[in-house]
Amino acid sequence: MQRKAVRQRRRVLPGIAMLTALMAGAAGLTGCTSGDGVGSDTDSKAGDSSPAPAPAGKYRSLPAPCKAADAKRVKAMLPAGDSLTEEQRTQLYAGVADTSYDGDRHVGCRWTAQSPEETRLLSVGFERVVSYDRTLMSDDDKARQVYVRRLTDAHLPFPGPTASPTPSTGSSSPPAASAPPPAAGQSPSTGAAASPSAPPPELGSRVLEGLGTEAYIEDKLSAAGASAAQARTVRIVFRTSNVIVTVEYVVQPALPGTVPPSPETQDKARQLAQALVERFNE
Repeated sequence: MQRKAVRQRRRVLPGIAMLTALMAGAAGLTGCTSGDGVGSDTDSKAGDSSPAPAPAGKYRSLPAPCKAADAKRVKAMLPAGDSLTEEQRTQLYAGVADTSYDGDRHVGCRWTAQSPEETRLLSVGFERVVSYDRTLMSDDDKARQVYVRRLTDAHLPFPGPTASPTPSTGSSSPPAASAPPPAAGQSPSTGAAASPSAPPPELGSRVLEGLGTEAYIEDKLSAAGASAAQARTVRIVFRTSNVIVTVEYVVQPALPGTVPPSPETQDKARQLAQALVERFNE
């Protein structure tokens, strides 16, 4: 009996010793893991030097373009024919909204006015630019990139101290100042048109000052023969913070040989653009 009891004790004691060793090892591993976790958390906080994201753009949404355009100016730019009914006039000046799949990023509106004398088209477009990674670039900086790309596509000089104050050669018609002097024997009326003191009949495409954050205007005539009427297209693009606005105004006379005046067409488009700037600054 004694021998049997001794043998049983010999079997139990090694088992207890092994269990004790395993528990001690587990406790040691737990302590090391806890220590490593605290150290890693501290190190991650100390090494977290990622730059703060740039602030979002000023505008988070876009206004309804058909309603944002000043109604009085739209009517002045698109005179309705006398034959139109009141319902037709209302529909004309209400405009037609462009199809948009994201009303917070890109919207537009179009108007069309036709008469026996001419056809006039007007469109307004709003684009809200968003930087997808504001740790690298703000919404405003991204919008300026888009604007500069459009300025380059229009073949206009980048604004700055070295920019030429004269209209760009991208204009379809040269400014009066660049026209050759009148030949000998030329009539006084023709010579007056080329005189430097006379207002230029063609204002041309150029960078604009005092319109939004930055802006430019394009002025083009459609290619046509001397006996055909020429359509004038004036496009103004300006940026205000992270929104880019485009105003396009087209005047197409019906009478052959008729050319819409540059100063008047540009002036109407610019007045509408200025009203839109004020609309965004409200």
